[in-house]
Amino acid sequence: MKNICLPSLLAAAAAMSGSAQTIVETPAYSWHGDTITQGVFMATAPSANQIVSTYSAQPGYYMGIDKEWKLKNDISSYPQLSTPNHLHEAIYNMGLDEMVNAVEPDTTLRTGKEWAGVWTRDVSYSILLSMAYMQPEASMISLRRKVDSLGRIIQDTGSGGAWPVSTDRQIWCAAAWEVYKVTGSQEWLEFIYPVMKRSLETDRAAFYDTETGLIKGETSFIDWREQSHPRWMQCADIFNTETLSTSVVHAEAWKVLSEAAALLGKKKESDEAMQQSREIAEAINKYLWMPDKGYYAMYLYGRDNLTVNPRAETLGESLAIMWNVAPEERARLITENNPVTPFGATIFFPQIADIPSYHNKSLWPWVGAWWALANAKAGNARGVMLAFGSVFRPAALFCTNKENFNIENGDIATELNSSNMLWCLSGNIAMTHKILFGIHFDTDRLTFAPFVPEPLAAKRTLTGFPYRGAKLNITVSGHGSRIASFRVNGRDHEPAITAREAAKAKTPIEIEIVMADNALPPMKVNETTNLNAPLTPISRLDGTTLVWNPIEYIGHYVIVKDGERIATTHATTFDASAPGEYQVIGVADDGTEGFASEPMSTRQSVVVKVGPTSNDKTSVLTVPVEVPAAGDYYISLDYANGNGPVNTENKCAIRTLSVDGKRAGLIVMPQRGRENWDEYGMSNSVKVALTPGEHTLTIDFRPENENMNITTNQAVVRSVVLTRAD
Repeated sequence: MKNICLPSLLAAAAAMSGSAQTIVETPAYSWHGDTITQGVFMATAPSANQIVSTYSAQPGYYMGIDKEWKLKNDISSYPQLSTPNHLHEAIYNMGLDEMVNAVEPDTTLRTGKEWAGVWTRDVSYSILLSMAYMQPEASMISLRRKVDSLGRIIQDTGSGGAWPVSTDRQIWCAAAWEVYKVTGSQEWLEFIYPVMKRSLETDRAAFYDTETGLIKGETSFIDWREQSHPRWMQCADIFNTETLSTSVVHAEAWKVLSEAAALLGKKKESDEAMQQSREIAEAINKYLWMPDKGYYAMYLYGRDNLTVNPRAETLGESLAIMWNVAPEERARLITENNPVTPFGATIFFPQIADIPSYHNKSLWPWVGAWWALANAKAGNARGVMLAFGSVFRPAALFCTNKENFNIENGDIATELNSSNMLWCLSGNIAMTHKILFGIHFDTDRLTFAPFVPEPLAAKRTLTGFPYRGAKLNITVSGHGSRIASFRVNGRDHEPAITAREAAKAKTPIEIEIVMADNALPPMKVNETTNLNAPLTPISRLDGTTLVWNPIEYIGHYVIVKDGERIATTHATTFDASAPGEYQVIGVADDGTEGFASEPMSTRQSVVVKVGPTSNDKTSVLTVPVEVPAAGDYYISLDYANGNGPVNTENKCAIRTLSVDGKRAGLIVMPQRGRENWDEYGMSNSVKVALTPGEHTLTIDFRPENENMNITTNQAVVRSVVLTRAD
């Protein structure tokens, strides 16, 4: 871009900012009037179609930013925002402008300027935020693109070969249902129902934990392994985690399946799906809620035994509120207790000290948008304002809807950072429509419940909002959470427009909403500085003594045995002579915990050599074992999978383990490096009760084991390991 120098404009903005109303202010930045200021940097909107910024990114960072945004595309066919605040108008219009850029010639939705193609989770979250109604045709085409030849939802390529290490593909169901609510298309409903049902039933058979009821697999969207897990965890360990966000996604997917089944007259299927949804929600509230912190834990993790990672995870907390997994009181507590830094609520908190910024030490504006929606639903006005600021600040200063930013300094210098990011522009648009205008889609109507904190009090108009063939012109005046009057075409009306009313409308429907200017209940926000957790101890067994490296500036260590906390110590050794699986956690003086160390087992194991034996979809591995004593055993495989790298592709090897002809569980053997057939590691383990004497283990391929690649599903097995669980 050519060098842009607008000193008079910026000088005028600076002069005006002294007297302009402060809308949001934190120790990091201030939004006042039409200007956002961060230290020596400033961004302002001279009009609704221009943003000018003086921001300079970290010197030498390879992905730069522009200093100006000007409207380039024709956005007149989309809902037009009119509000006294030019900066708000301009940020909204920038979202529309970049949305037009995101629609590809084949009418699919492009993920971002640097990210070509359609990605299941990216497009689904974008559709849920605003693309379902802003781009319904492109949304349908994009979702159809993410169904494979077997009629299943495609899990994007990722950790260890995608599914089932990554298991958040069910977000497609929620997005597809949102499209149905927008369009009311019977044809669409009949297409999505079998896709949802088939995919959910496959996942339930494959990796639902029958003991906890939680869902195994990677945290939704946080798919860069070391960015959110301790370094010792391999992809098989990541598969074994049980996460908040992915479990919430599955609970919602079963719920929308139930609603779709009901509309199709399938009562039995509807009841069964709703029961499955309730059971997952109950499991989340039982196993992940942390009463001492007032929010949910990020995930359970470990190997044979799981322990809690007590970090907050903003997307999962938000979705739990939005989709009613969190009861009303817990929803309020989450918005009051989830940590919010001066730049906003981080992807998770606290951070990992020795890992660079991307998911770690960052905020992604689309996650900030979900956090804003969740705070509005819970009635937390201060939380809503800080969330608005966390999205509007980078949009204004960077003059684009960037992928993410560094939470420590607000900069764009992270491991990777695209402009024109689909889900971020979708969140930008959604915050205005769904919070300030309170627009929500049901299956047969559009409802309105604006939430307008007092600093955002104004008269706003949205013209040309589309609904079921009609155009709506909507005006909201005042502030508060209650509607004083709702008028349609000059007459009092319930705060909703039915699909039938929309279909009958021959001219634009005029909606006038006057808020009650009611004082919102005071709620706190956990505003805090960013925080790094202690480093992860590196442990080993010296005989039956657990030994680990000392960590500087540590308060104490917590000893974990079989997933349970059993002791605290200031030493760097612990007597592990009692058989068990041991870990150690470093805890800072302020109580902040790091990750638990790699599990070390002092229990007896039986190792049965079987190879190296190549095992593909046609192979059946039969292994006779002699069990010395009755009890519960963990069964795992020592394997190699050189079909792809650790970080991408879709060739995870999956098998079903049976004991004496009875199905025991799923064995997952993720990719360990392209052509790296000499690199062996352990699969996940399956817990089985065994009697003394001879047993036959069978490892074979079944339809439920079909991976995302379909063609390649193969590993080399070297041995079978049985470890006592008690």
